[in-house]
Amino acid sequence: MHTNRISLARKILVALSAAAAILIFAGCQAVVLSNLTPNALQENPSQIYTITLRVTPKMSTIVTGSVAPHIVIDGHDFPMAASSIGENLFEYDYHLPAGRDDFAYYFLVKYTVESNNGQNIGEAYSEVTHAQVIRREVVSLRAIRGPVGARIAVVGSGFTPQDAISFDDTPVRTVYESPNSLSFFVPAVAPGQNYRVYLGNGSGAKSPVGIFRVDASTLTVVPEAVVLRTGQKQTLTFSIPNAAPAGGLLLDVTTDVPESVVMPEVLVPAGQTMVTITVEGGKPGTGSLFLKGYGSGEVTVPVTVTGR
Repeated sequence: MHTNRISLARKILVALSAAAAILIFAGCQAVVLSNLTPNALQENPSQIYTITLRVTPKMSTIVTGSVAPHIVIDGHDFPMAASSIGENLFEYDYHLPAGRDDFAYYFLVKYTVESNNGQNIGEAYSEVTHAQVIRREVVSLRAIRGPVGARIAVVGSGFTPQDAISFDDTPVRTVYESPNSLSFFVPAVAPGQNYRVYLGNGSGAKSPVGIFRVDASTLTVVPEAVVLRTGQKQTLTFSIPNAAPAGGLLLDVTTDVPESVVMPEVLVPAGQTMVTITVEGGKPGTGSLFLKGYGSGEVTVPVTVTGR
């Protein structure tokens, strides 16, 4: 019997198309891969991160127990283990190498399909996923309002001694306490306003922390003026209307005659309403001490220092 070549070629083409359709169906529709792992992973002390995959069979002919998921991380293939938390869930604990904070991976799942012609092996792949380990995170401000000079705690993770808080674009005094805690003193800015608080690192990058409202407060200084001779000492008492908050209340005292006045840092202890310091006369000069953010906006204490 003579077979037409065109007819034979057509049959072959149809057969190949059908086979291709079966392969596509087996790879794309036989199982559904669902990555349950977030792209941003919070840092942990062990540096071990669990990657979780759900494999949902969509064909009843898949042989029970034949699904074998693998994860390929940075080009290295690892088998995944069945999870104890649910059916069709698989996990792999990845130990992140030192010095790394990201990695790329994808899933490869092999399975067996039962058919009239016997058993066939199928495969399914996922897209490449990039995971980032978050080493710093700001959880919260311990307070969202307070007066100038109040010490405010910031809780989070991944803090370093190079971190610094700023109000809008104004850097403020920041105290590093631990990788999970730092604090700042409310700067001498105009009270009665809201300020955006940012956390910056040594590289210049900034991340938002929250909104902080600076409340107005009053302050009195006794005596109201400083008159000294060079080398002479005198006490100054600063009083506030309410007890200083936890961490104390820093009074940011500045002067336009720094060579004429020798004085320590002024910090009202936590729970107290006043602090007394000792100032000493330096070089002869006339000027003032300034405290911004109090009363009408600034408290001024005249200073006069004469020679011996």
